[in-house]
Amino acid sequence: MEELAAAVRRGDAEEVRALLESGAGPEVLDDGLPVLCRAVAAYDRPVAEALIEGGADPQHRLPDGSTPLLRAVDGGCVSMTVALLPEPAGLGPADREELLDRARHWTRTGVEAELRRRTGATGPAERNRVEDRHGFCHYDQVTAGGLTAWDGHAAVLSLLEAHFGIRTPFGELLARALVRPDRDHAVWSEAVSTLARRMDEDTWTQAVALSRAADRVQRLFAAELLLGLHLGDVVGHAPFDGRGQEVFLPWAAAEKDPEVLAAVLNGLTEEDGPEIEAMGLTYRTHPYPVVRSLVLDALERGEDRLLVRPGNLATVFTLARDPDEHVRWKACSWLASYPERSPEIGDALVALTHDTFQAVRAYAVQGLAERDDPRCVEGDRRIGPVDPDGPWYDEWVLGATWRYEWRRQDAAEHS
Repeated sequence: MEELAAAVRRGDAEEVRALLESGAGPEVLDDGLPVLCRAVAAYDRPVAEALIEGGADPQHRLPDGSTPLLRAVDGGCVSMTVALLPEPAGLGPADREELLDRARHWTRTGVEAELRRRTGATGPAERNRVEDRHGFCHYDQVTAGGLTAWDGHAAVLSLLEAHFGIRTPFGELLARALVRPDRDHAVWSEAVSTLARRMDEDTWTQAVALSRAADRVQRLFAAELLLGLHLGDVVGHAPFDGRGQEVFLPWAAAEKDPEVLAAVLNGLTEEDGPEIEAMGLTYRTHPYPVVRSLVLDALERGEDRLLVRPGNLATVFTLARDPDEHVRWKACSWLASYPERSPEIGDALVALTHDTFQAVRAYAVQGLAERDDPRCVEGDRRIGPVDPDGPWYDEWVLGATWRYEWRRQDAAEHS
């Protein structure tokens, strides 16, 4: 059906669903391949999911011996592989081994070398960073000889091993992450999450030991892993809840690397207490902006867990005037959601509506509007045009003044 193939090419997942519900066959061919392969090649997860929900078979064997699922593994993207990957019971031993072998081959060979092997290309490969909004990570997209793949095959391998119940050694997962020492890259983040899902004492012990490594990158990995184990969010329970402070508090006092320190403080501030607050306040003037911003998370709330000490509120005001725009943004967001309605907080938010950073202005206006402060109307005019695809865009925040005016009008009509 040409309409379905066209919708897949456009990346229109809603139209794909509508056509499938109207009777279109999910195995429609486009240039001789099932349309699911088109979605895989485009890294279009919503369309791929719509096709699978409509009956497309990710294990359909093609004339070249591949399947859409194998092509997803070739593509090197974790979230695309997840979209096509059946439950373990839906794959036989031979199918599992085929997937693992494919991911191992790409990992061992390297994406650029494998693309050259497949195409015979000898010229320079093209590399571009791409964001995966479904996996909250990024990859390098590599193109050579007309073929393209993302460089997340080691992450795909980690995913497949965990999916099939294979317990990859701690050291092997760490080694994969260290090949791409970038905490936002899929290979690193998948190694962290794979270990964090284990939630066992052995993994905790090895992560604590790694926190004392001489290599700063290994300590950074340990900090992120310990935070994941401590939170337990990955698996929905937290067997190490309450044990983070015993590791993170002395570590924060000794850590010199600013990026590692920020990761440690991020873990430390998941707990609450006077020792944590005291440690956090020592970093009010730290030269690394992310470290300064984490002081806000260290502030201890009172018994009702709402208000901080008056002296610490002055610290927030200082951070709201920080030279770094993202520190000011975080301080502004903190003030915007703070439950106390004192005049000094309102005045601070009004001042922030004049900030040079648009996100600060927007959150300051929201804070005023939520306090039913009429000064939000004038502040709203200072926000300026907003890019809906921008990094901080938040429709709820931007609608705060409208909600304020609606409440005021509703109150007037019912008075």
